[in-house]
Amino acid sequence: MQPTHQHLTSTMDDHKPRKPQPSPEHDTYDEPRAGTVYVQRETHSAGAHTNDSAHTAAPPPAHADHAAHAAHTAGTQEHASHQGMNHDMSDPAMAAAMERDMRNRFLLSLVLTIPAVLYSPIGENLFGLTLPTGPFTTNWILLLLTTPVVLWGGWIFIAGAALALRRRVLDMSVLIATGVLAAYVFSVAITVGDLGETFFEAAAMLVTFVLFGHWMEMKARRGTTDALRALFDLVPPTATVVRNGEEVEVPTADIAVGELVRLRPGDKVPVDGVIEQGETSIDESLVTGESLPVDKAPGESVVGGSINRSGSVLFRATKVGSETALAQIVRLVEEAQRSKAPGQRLADSAAQYLVVLAVSAGLITFVAWEFFTGEPTLMALTFAISAVVIACPDALGLATPTAVAVGTGLGARHNILIKDAATLEGASRITAVVLDKTGTLTEGRPSLSNVIAQHGNEDEVLALAAAAEAGSEHPLGRAIVNGAHERGLQIGNVESFQSITGKGIEARVDGRLVLVGNARLLEDAGIDAADVQVEADALRQDGATVMHVAIDGRLAGLVAVADPIKPSAVQAVRQLRESGLEVVMLTGDNTATALAIAQRLGIENVEAEVLPADKERHVSALQSQGHVVAMVGDGVNDAPALARADIGIAIGAGTDVAVQTARVVLMRSDPSDIEKAIRLSKATVRKMKQNLFWASIYNVLAIPVAAGVLYYPLGIELRPEWAALLMSFSSIIVAVNAAMLKRARI
Repeated sequence: MQPTHQHLTSTMDDHKPRKPQPSPEHDTYDEPRAGTVYVQRETHSAGAHTNDSAHTAAPPPAHADHAAHAAHTAGTQEHASHQGMNHDMSDPAMAAAMERDMRNRFLLSLVLTIPAVLYSPIGENLFGLTLPTGPFTTNWILLLLTTPVVLWGGWIFIAGAALALRRRVLDMSVLIATGVLAAYVFSVAITVGDLGETFFEAAAMLVTFVLFGHWMEMKARRGTTDALRALFDLVPPTATVVRNGEEVEVPTADIAVGELVRLRPGDKVPVDGVIEQGETSIDESLVTGESLPVDKAPGESVVGGSINRSGSVLFRATKVGSETALAQIVRLVEEAQRSKAPGQRLADSAAQYLVVLAVSAGLITFVAWEFFTGEPTLMALTFAISAVVIACPDALGLATPTAVAVGTGLGARHNILIKDAATLEGASRITAVVLDKTGTLTEGRPSLSNVIAQHGNEDEVLALAAAAEAGSEHPLGRAIVNGAHERGLQIGNVESFQSITGKGIEARVDGRLVLVGNARLLEDAGIDAADVQVEADALRQDGATVMHVAIDGRLAGLVAVADPIKPSAVQAVRQLRESGLEVVMLTGDNTATALAIAQRLGIENVEAEVLPADKERHVSALQSQGHVVAMVGDGVNDAPALARADIGIAIGAGTDVAVQTARVVLMRSDPSDIEKAIRLSKATVRKMKQNLFWASIYNVLAIPVAAGVLYYPLGIELRPEWAALLMSFSSIIVAVNAAMLKRARI
């Protein structure tokens, strides 16, 4: 393990890459999809991480140490079906193994179900096929074909049903297992007793259709998140510390509180501390999210993960390990992700009632035919099982994932990446949107905004300031140079250059002495800047960073740099407010700049100078008020809030950790897509509800026919093959209805 990881993981258990191993007790995963059970047990102890993940898929290959941090779940967990699920699919190896196993179950089930259908009465009565059976009867061939489908392909539903029943919960797994086992067990009894036709193909079709739905949804929600990997990469593996009067390079994990640490230009800050010697400019954008570097002098703090841009300084370590701001961000992301149990799915809600309906229909049908008609027990059982099978629609397993597949595809065509079904459902319930400023509402990179000439003309002031800044790596300097180039100005030759930390620069350009920096720089040179104080204050009120320019010992003017508001930001905020959503802006920037930006955007609720942990607390506060909160951000500092929010939305151009932590990614980095994502969610949820209705009502209406209500008056009997065919037809209705979502206008 690299020192970088040792430093951060010293704050937690040393997690090893997880290799799921088969368990003698379960053949399941803990995958958040209604009707499926996946069981995972994890135990943490003194730096050890052991895992008992039960399944039959081949163990995923060992990953680099990063993968070890992708999921942290404390304590012993056992999750059944959709109730209480909390599986972390952010581990790419685990997610790939789970999807691969579900795919294999479906494909094998499909391969065996096709000949089972052809051998069944459907093949004979509907397609006119009479397939050879050899020395076996048709029922025994169907038993051989469908047993692997039910007992291997469908075992995840059976195990899920057992766990759900132990918790006294009726969900999709119970519904599916009821239909499958009723048809299969009854058919086995018929086969052994050689009593007549069976329902084997119905059980196999039910398993295969639902497995297909699970596989499609798992592909849609497969964990691509590795939210913590980028966080670990922010800390350098080694650092230079002063020990016994000498500077030595040591692993970051070995730095102790109170030690002196040397920072040179370009170094990453390894731990939190306070500067004791020297001045510099620190780029804290990866941690705070703000694009402009911050000048640092003795007595000011530095944050681990930030980058030293200019001067060489000594700082004393004040927080290491779990106490650093970066480690706390890691912890906040982990805690927030663990605390978010997905809400109960619509399919599970419907399943609670359909389970009762299916079992009741079967029992009532059997009792009615057995005790009140005088018909043989076999006929009573046939009608009863028909009623149970028709009440357990395979279309219900496709109702949600088909809408999810179409909805996520539609989002992708509009450059909106939605990572899972729960997010697609949840976004429709958003009542408050929290917006980060830098990179979300603004471009996230400074550019030249104003030039004011006190003496001379604007082009001369800008050209000389740009020439002086030409050798600077400071973002403000680059913005001035780029601004001069955009105006087509000729930049002169720099004869000498000196960076004055915390104040600005001094340069000689074509024989002229040029000063560019803050008012203190001019004061030290004996130049009075009072004549432009009013203009400077006005520019700051508009959110700009102001630099004074002096030429040959005389005040020449001002150059202002600002982070421009995105062209679509005003419209995006207006659309959100018109939709009845509460809009909040959170930023780590200073209050004056934040208020200036908010006023131009029409945002009334503003929180400035907010630390990463504070952003997460603001989101929690809104949730405690009853809001369903969407957090929109692009920086590492936004990660805890993105994880804590009900829906995390990342700007596509943002940092990797923000993109990985969020559940929605706006690939165009356009804030107007926020409202589009919400509209897409609402349209998809409507299709989900419609599909659940069609998947349920279609079969509910057929229950009386399957129970034999029309047998005596009209001689109509819903034979097993037709019951299975009707289930398949309801799936077609659901699929077509989901496909119509493509016409939705978002």
